Amino acid sequence: MVDGTGISVNTSEGTLSEMLRDSLEVLSSGERKVARTILANYPIAGLETAAELAARAKVSPPTVVRCVSRLGFSGYPEFQKRLMREVHERLGSPLEQYGRPDLRSGDGDLARAARVYSGSLAATISDMPESEFTQAIALLADVTHPVRLTGGRFSHVLADYLGAHLELLRPNVHVMGIEPMERLAAIADTRRGDVFAVFDYRRYDPQTVRFAQRVADRGARVVLFTDRWLSPAADVAAIVLSADVEAPSPFDSLVPAMAVVETLVAGVTDRLGESGRERVAAIEAMRDRTVAERT
Repeated sequence: MVDGTGISVNTSEGTLSEMLRDSLEVLSSGERKVARTILANYPIAGLETAAELAARAKVSPPTVVRCVSRLGFSGYPEFQKRLMREVHERLGSPLEQYGRPDLRSGDGDLARAARVYSGSLAATISDMPESEFTQAIALLADVTHPVRLTGGRFSHVLADYLGAHLELLRPNVHVMGIEPMERLAAIADTRRGDVFAVFDYRRYDPQTVRFAQRVADRGARVVLFTDRWLSPAADVAAIVLSADVEAPSPFDSLVPAMAVVETLVAGVTDRLGESGRERVAAIEAMRDRTVAERT
C-alpha cells in the first residue's frame, strides 16, 4: 500500500510498534507526537479513543486519524483492531501466561479447573449469537454443497471431530490436513457456495488465514471457529463462532470450543432429521456386514 506521500507502507508485516518507529521520519510534527505517545505508553495508549489519545498527545483528533492513515489503515478503528489482535496474540503465548496470578492460586488443581472451565463454558454459550449459530447449522446441514474442514496444529482435532460426525450424517464431507499441497488443491477445486469450516485460535496461523481468504475469494462460505479476539480470517467469514480460551494452565483451552462443536452436531442432527438417521443406519449396517465377513 502507498500512502498519500508516496511512502510505501505494508500493514501485514512487523508489529505496530515497529511500524510506528519506522514511520517517524516521514510523519508531520503533530503525527509524530501521536506516534511517540503510543510508543511511550504501548499498547495502552493505542487502545484509548481517538479523542483520549489526542488529548494525551496534545493534538487534535483528526491528527490521530491522519497518523494511522499514514501507516496504511483506513481509519482509527482498523488500527485498533490490528493492535488488539497483536496484543492478544502475544498474550496467547504460553510463556506470557506463566506469570498469571490465577495460575498460582491456592485453591487446588481440581477446584481451579472447575472454576475456570465452568465460567468459560457458560460465557461461550451465553454469548453465542443465536442467528450466527442457526446459520452455521443450516450451512453444515445443506447437502447440496460439499463441506471441507481444516484447522491448525492443535485445533485440527476439532476439525477431525466435527468432520467425523458430519460424515455419518451427510455426504460430501472432507477433513483436510495442513499440508500446503492439499490446501492448494482444495482452493483449485473450490466452487461458489462450497462450505469451509475453519478452526483458527490464537496464536493465529497465517497459512490458515490465507487459506480462508483464498477460498472466500472463490465464492466459498467460511464458517470460522475462533476465540473472542477473532482470527484475521473473520474478515472473510460468512459466520463466526467464537469461544472462550481461558484455561487453568499457561496453554489456551479448547474445551469451550469442543462444546460449541458438540452443540453444532446436535443441531445438524436435528436439522437433517430422518435423512440423517437413514444414513447412519445404512453405514452401521455396512459396518456390521464388514465385521461379520472378517469373523
